[in-house]
Amino acid sequence: MSKVGETTLTLNLLALEHNYNYLRAKIEPETKFLGVVKAFAYGSDTVTIARKLEQLGADYLAVAYVSEGVLLREAGIQLPILVLHPLASNFEDLIAHHLEPSLYSRNILNRFLEAANAKNQKDYPIHIKFNTGLNRLGFSEADVNFIAEETKRSECIRIVSCFSHLAASEDINERDFSLNQIASFKNLSGALMDTLGYAPMRHMLNTSGILNYPEAQFEMVRSGIGLYGYGNQAKVDEQLRPVASLKTIISQIHEIGANQSVGYNRAFKSSHNIKSATLPIGHADGIGRQYGKGKGFVTINGKKAPILGNVCMDMIMVDVTEIDCKEGDEAIVFGPNKSAENFAATANTISYEILTAISQRVKREVINT
Repeated sequence: MSKVGETTLTLNLLALEHNYNYLRAKIEPETKFLGVVKAFAYGSDTVTIARKLEQLGADYLAVAYVSEGVLLREAGIQLPILVLHPLASNFEDLIAHHLEPSLYSRNILNRFLEAANAKNQKDYPIHIKFNTGLNRLGFSEADVNFIAEETKRSECIRIVSCFSHLAASEDINERDFSLNQIASFKNLSGALMDTLGYAPMRHMLNTSGILNYPEAQFEMVRSGIGLYGYGNQAKVDEQLRPVASLKTIISQIHEIGANQSVGYNRAFKSSHNIKSATLPIGHADGIGRQYGKGKGFVTINGKKAPILGNVCMDMIMVDVTEIDCKEGDEAIVFGPNKSAENFAATANTISYEILTAISQRVKREVINT
């Protein structure tokens, strides 16, 4: 099989293009598409993914924090960038790099008005976040008049969109809750537009929302995890292609005798003779300790190799007793044939967590196949 020289996260841009086209086909031609590239583009590479989305025709990008948007601007990304959770301390940098803030409370709106006025801005684009049930960030119905009055009072800002976030768009058992959220958002956004006298864009759907509630696509949709190959539903995962593949190599093979232990705290003790392989990847690379003690596994030469004992900071040891392998052989943590969702499930978590946990010290490799 092919060899790799070190732990590597391979990013397949053709897979990203496939996923983008699949999701874009689910919305109306005139509906705008926002690609979410927060958290290092879900653990991959922010600039690489953003450039590809820009080439593919995405209309907007979104990041969580201002520093992520600054990185994209410094890399030459020209698309509008929505900052989903800006902090007032970063407003000067936000304005300097023409990033667009999500404003979600009276305090944060007032603080941004102060910053925009101080910088002599005119019609600076802002986005209003409504809370419709996720109860994380967002204005309430009682704030609609306040938002409109403050916006109309100042010429330094202009609302370009209002939006909300579905709490359980992938869960068919919560369909009534999701429909209530959509109805609430329609009422809130309608009241805001009536008071403003103009109509900002509206957006509410995430990846699962695009697939399950197409009637609520409004003027724009947002996709994060779907772009990276995961749809929160098995039938959707079959239509998507994982962008990232994480692989490493066997550094050393040990013969472990009966009654010997492996790793810290002697968390694994062998009852018989086995063979272990040490791999240069550990919890500092994103493979948390919850994957240890046989829960998580890698694939070596097409066979399953369970993790032995505790995950170390820079290494894991796996059981290769029944595998024909040698030092230098490739070990696959996740990829197209063993998804990050499947790997995450071994520790009772989700693809989002394992993907975004991959350390920046892991080498990134970009392919187009």
